[in-house]
Amino acid sequence: MGGKSLGVFGLGALLLAAASGAAEPPPSCESVRKVFQLRQLGSLKGIPESPRAGVDLQVCTSKNPTCCTKKMEERYQTAVKQDIQQVLQTSSATLKFLISRNAAAFQENFEMLIRLAENYTSTLFCSTYRNMAAEATTHVQEFFTDVGLFVFGADVSTQEFVNRFFDTLFPVVYNYIINPGLTDISLEYAECLRMARRDIRPFGSVPKKAIGQIERSLLPSRTFLQALNLGIEVINTTDHLHFSKDCSRALLRMHYCPHCQGLTLSKPCMGYCLNVIRGCLANMAEVDLHWRGYIQSLEELSNAMSGTHDIEHVLLNFHSLVNDALVQAHINGPELSEQVKKVCGSPVRKPAVSPGCSFDQNIERLKMFSRDGEETLANRRKEFISHLRLYRAFYGGLADQLCGNELAAADGLPCWNGEDVVRSYTHRVVGSGIKAQSANPEVKVKGTDPVINQIIDKLKHIIQLLQGKSFPKYHKWDLQQIGSGGGVHEEISGDCDDEDGCEGSGSGEVKRVLKSIDSGMPDKTNLNDVKELHQINDDSTLDTKGTGYTTMADCMTFMLIILVTLFLSLW
Repeated sequence: MGGKSLGVFGLGALLLAAASGAAEPPPSCESVRKVFQLRQLGSLKGIPESPRAGVDLQVCTSKNPTCCTKKMEERYQTAVKQDIQQVLQTSSATLKFLISRNAAAFQENFEMLIRLAENYTSTLFCSTYRNMAAEATTHVQEFFTDVGLFVFGADVSTQEFVNRFFDTLFPVVYNYIINPGLTDISLEYAECLRMARRDIRPFGSVPKKAIGQIERSLLPSRTFLQALNLGIEVINTTDHLHFSKDCSRALLRMHYCPHCQGLTLSKPCMGYCLNVIRGCLANMAEVDLHWRGYIQSLEELSNAMSGTHDIEHVLLNFHSLVNDALVQAHINGPELSEQVKKVCGSPVRKPAVSPGCSFDQNIERLKMFSRDGEETLANRRKEFISHLRLYRAFYGGLADQLCGNELAAADGLPCWNGEDVVRSYTHRVVGSGIKAQSANPEVKVKGTDPVINQIIDKLKHIIQLLQGKSFPKYHKWDLQQIGSGGGVHEEISGDCDDEDGCEGSGSGEVKRVLKSIDSGMPDKTNLNDVKELHQINDDSTLDTKGTGYTTMADCMTFMLIILVTLFLSLW
């Protein structure tokens, strides 16, 4: 019924006033027939021209003669479901447009940003390292393809593709900067260099730094896009809510049953409307708490995506990191050549390929990103969040909004109470949500809706993602976490890769020692673990909240106690 120009909730001028006094049998059914035809609910054939007994009616029952038949009641039942869905879709249209428009805009901006950063990096090779540009830009393209895949939701590892970039770049750098020659190194020799890059570390700490920056900036941006897409899904789901049989009958009684008595201009009383709509939307009201949390978490993440963590800052300056890596390889060239010779032997060469630039250098064709003013992504996010914040109470106040704006009669006017036209509704008006419906006199709510429960679960999950709680290396995006031993607080810099021998969220050594301490007296192996642990941490402080050591002195005291205990037990 969405294509009809006049809906039962939008008849405008036709619903300016309601009849006063008690409902009486209409002298004829002409007004009912006109509205039925206007709404295009079906053929006029079979519609009574004058009131008659409605013994076959199931919902719009009345002791008075009626203008309705069982067939009309069925048509009204179908129409009222379509009408309420149309009202829901209209009420959420602005919110849905706000989120979907920004989701598309941010995705486009990210795509353009990635393309621009790729061109910046390729330009570095074409302008400063032209002899290696042809080979290097291929790896640059592969790297930024991986960046795009990650940001838009693909299951790829930032650490893997950053390391892969520097792995594949090393043979090119060796061939043109570290040990240049008239001929190129062979494919086999290049593969050896690629495999050895993490051990030789030709680029120093740059790969580690790049991993930290890329991960800290890309992960929040990826989550931000996921959250916007989920927001659209939530609205689409609630726009097409399945109504229970009891709700459908209550809606029919509220909106079309007055027609059976010739009251085609009447509107429901405010209290009556609230009871019916709050009953029908009881499950939807349960979304309210989680929707508020969703918007708040989205705002917090948006605020965190700034400064050095800003995706614009990181990607548009990636070429500087690459340049630092190349400069370091050039400075340490002689030492690196010796290291390479020990691992891969002397270079095996093949005929050289003439270098050249193979990428589109016409950066002017790209939409340039302004680094100041209103054009930055940070300001766009801020503007979007400021508009989205206005919809924090959307689901909690939806029933009140529908009744207040469209469905119910204005205060002081005669209104329909489900049985008659009255001056005011006298039954108790219940609150929103499932629990409040136990006292609802108009609608019986039986349990929860599994579709709404699924949406709530998705909102809970995205809130955890937005707060950084579902990632092993992130907590509130401040890159701290509590170790799995329960007491060790580790500082995760995000600048950790295979070159450093890091093991993700918590060292295995830490876990082993904590386990042995909790289980009682350590044996010789565990005492060695304690020594190794402090060697690994350079005698740094470990706070284990009473389960370990805070200084080297404490450690030595602990070891002395253990040795004395062992001696006494042997004695």
